[in-house]
Amino acid sequence: MDHLQLLDLVRHPLSPDTRLEVPASREEFELVQEILDTEDTKYPQIWYDSLRNLAIIVAPPTPLHSGMAGALLTRISSQIRNSGISSDVTDNLTQDADRRTTKNTGRGLTTRAGDGALRYWEGKRATLMIAVEVGVSQSYVSLRQAISWSVVILGCRLGLAMSIHEESRGTPHTRYYASLEQANAVLEEAEDDLYQQLTQHQYGPLEWDGETWFGKIRRVALETYRPQDEDCPLDTLLEPSQSFMIVQDGEYIRHDISPNLREVVVGDCIPSHLLTGRHFQATPLNFFQREWFEDQFQGLMVETALLRLQEKIKVRQPIA
Repeated sequence: MDHLQLLDLVRHPLSPDTRLEVPASREEFELVQEILDTEDTKYPQIWYDSLRNLAIIVAPPTPLHSGMAGALLTRISSQIRNSGISSDVTDNLTQDADRRTTKNTGRGLTTRAGDGALRYWEGKRATLMIAVEVGVSQSYVSLRQAISWSVVILGCRLGLAMSIHEESRGTPHTRYYASLEQANAVLEEAEDDLYQQLTQHQYGPLEWDGETWFGKIRRVALETYRPQDEDCPLDTLLEPSQSFMIVQDGEYIRHDISPNLREVVVGDCIPSHLLTGRHFQATPLNFFQREWFEDQFQGLMVETALLRLQEKIKVRQPIA
């Protein structure tokens, strides 16, 4: 494949949350990236995996994808700030989203971006503490590759991966309206109806006007990942240290989940030398509660459904 063929694939319309992997050389990737850099558009993005000699074409995330990544990090950060540690220490913990990095893997340069991370700043230097990856109907192997990149190659202390699988929902047809006012009124009506449906279908499906705008959630799993050892090979595909099935077949099933996932502690967010005593380092960060999760997740389901509906609404242009 030459770089023009790769560029054609990048320009081909992709559904949100799609990741397309194609064989390519680093040189072909860089030629395409140079072209994209001149266009000043955030998506689609293109990454490169030197361990597998693949270009990865990345479509924009859905609100559910980006929203859950941000919600997890915000929740953990909030717990740190309410932990009793001095604000002089906690204020140096910052939250990143979609940060792009390039590293030499020993087989060439790999370029990727993560969904989000917490970094701790000491002066001008930041330490990657927690990385989060969310996969929406993404393969389990692909999600593990993404979080393994942050843990093994970037060296974060803890990786959190949330795997979300939505059932197929079909392809709704396009709707045409005579005016922008009419189209906006339809969206408002649909929004109210979709939120109302959550009382009976907490995890979908969400339907409106005879079509499905968000499919039933088949499952949601949340996993933690840690470095195996200092000499861990760079191409290691990590196994989770903890794994929790939270939602299955449209029902919340994990009523006994530990609020800190049995392992997330203060020392995962703040470097050890800034904490007084081993006991403080091991203080649990109780960030996960069912009510918080359901409010965030279900609200983002509706936002995703509304975005899909909005993309299918067209306003007819008057004939001159």
